[in-house]
Amino acid sequence: TFFQVTSVSLFIAEVYTPREVNTDGSIAAEDLNERQWQSTDVEVDRSDGTKDSESFTAAAARDQFQEELVIRPLHSGDIYASFQFRTLWDIDFLQERQKVSHYRLFPKSLGQVLSKFSVRELHISFTQGFWRTMQWGQPFIPSPPGAELWVWFHDTVSDVDGNWKELTNVLSGIFCASLNFIDLTNTVQPSASFKPLGLGNATDHRFLRYATLPREIVCTENLTPWKKLLPCGSKAGLSVLLKSEKLFHSSFHSQAVHIRPVCQDEQCTSKAWELRQTLNVVFDLYTSSQGKKEWSLFKMFSRTLTEACPLATSSKIYVDITDNPELFELNPVTPLLSQAVVLGDRRTYSVFDLTRAETFGQLCSLNLLLRDMLRPLLHAERYVAGFGLQTGEIHTVIYNNHPYRAFPVLLMDSVPWYLQLYIHTLTVTSKSRDNKPSYIHYQPAKDRHRPHLLEMLIQLPPHSMTEVTVQFERALLKWTEYTPDPNHGFYVGSSVVSALVPSMVAMNTNFTQDQPLFSSFVPVKEESSYFVRVYTEPLLVNLPTPDFSMPYNVICLTCTVVAVGYGSFYNLLTRTFQVDEPSLPLEKRLANLIRRIRGVPLLA
Repeated sequence: TFFQVTSVSLFIAEVYTPREVNTDGSIAAEDLNERQWQSTDVEVDRSDGTKDSESFTAAAARDQFQEELVIRPLHSGDIYASFQFRTLWDIDFLQERQKVSHYRLFPKSLGQVLSKFSVRELHISFTQGFWRTMQWGQPFIPSPPGAELWVWFHDTVSDVDGNWKELTNVLSGIFCASLNFIDLTNTVQPSASFKPLGLGNATDHRFLRYATLPREIVCTENLTPWKKLLPCGSKAGLSVLLKSEKLFHSSFHSQAVHIRPVCQDEQCTSKAWELRQTLNVVFDLYTSSQGKKEWSLFKMFSRTLTEACPLATSSKIYVDITDNPELFELNPVTPLLSQAVVLGDRRTYSVFDLTRAETFGQLCSLNLLLRDMLRPLLHAERYVAGFGLQTGEIHTVIYNNHPYRAFPVLLMDSVPWYLQLYIHTLTVTSKSRDNKPSYIHYQPAKDRHRPHLLEMLIQLPPHSMTEVTVQFERALLKWTEYTPDPNHGFYVGSSVVSALVPSMVAMNTNFTQDQPLFSSFVPVKEESSYFVRVYTEPLLVNLPTPDFSMPYNVICLTCTVVAVGYGSFYNLLTRTFQVDEPSLPLEKRLANLIRRIRGVPLLA
């Protein structure tokens, strides 16, 4: 596996142009300016056989890069920081067969992946920890613990499984992760849970693949290649705050990459590829600050900001001051305020524009008091019940905290094949009554080939708790299929709950480029509701585990029997026996010596 990942990473490795770095760690202005105005040469094979290498030179100047940081105090005493970096590439792989030879802001390694594997959308995340919805509310972009990857391929792909296998190996090399362990045994094709988030309304789920690795560990080796995808790297802009020793010393950490085709205006006259890199982190500053409800950029990241990324058209920091803004104390004070409807709630933010020179005149730290927040309207959790190592039961609990509105949710479960589900035991109850799902899609597992896939559309009554239970039986694996630490247990990926949650305020359905990045990821099509995706905890299930010390005992006993028994028998068969005659006394030997000289017969 190591050599496989290494060879793939060398094959698709991006050749970074050496950039001059100043003594303070910032990128030289001449180098950034040169890269900013570097043209993109694209050769397009036209229908008449001619090639045009100048049609996309002007398109390179329309490439954009935006960066944002949203800071939200949580009522638990924690601080939620969400980074979003958005790169727009003014090129369309879906319309013409194009050969891109130069890249300006979009990373070359990902551009080659889109072209080679005919990818329409790609979403990948690496998460350490579990997002506690009841304590922290809803995140801007949710993600399950471990690694998650789901991809929509173009409808011209003939061998989707082959492209999927090669794509996971390539991404494993790019992000230095163990995505190469994704195979058909943990890959599913959801029929309703994961729709395209970009252009197009593809409904043929044959071109969709979804997989999770709940045991994937996120570390600095994953963060470093993620930062290298940014136009300014980690030398300028908001990315200088991404210090690994601070990010991984937190309660929750998640980094993701989302690629999709989008419109650049409301009429969708021009299209582009959008690369959105997100990083969410939750700091437990209330405990680390010895009970003081205050925080600053330096306290969270051990660094302060000195400049924006020179390649960014927009670089802003948003501080959520919605709850009793008169009790917040920000230093320095900014006159810029912004309102945005986020997850069905209208929020107020203090805005710090890093592209303005006066922002850095007094910006040293930000301090504010924490206030409580609203309970999330949708929440889900999951656990395993039962005793023994033969059977068990999976419980999924979904909460609707809306006081008077009922709404449907789409539940998706992907269960490994070694947990054999009994679908006839599936029950859904709400308020102690049966709640029959209006839609059920079940794909049974095949041993050592594919997992179970269960999707259900469930109506949640207002202010209710809905419980979904299903029984299973544990399978006995081959001894070569157990992990090095089998007694630790086997991980089962998170359940996915997707829903259109009723909004407390009217949602804005108009598309504008001025919208903050954190409020414009999922398109809003209705004013009365907003889309939410919730992930449950991953499960840790124990399987019947043999005593792995027995093979060692058998080997020792067998070797002993072979050495003692067969060794002695072989020695007897191969040894040569001879008669040993008794030797004569010394006086007789001397007499025989004299007799031999004289020629007299020897004594007996």
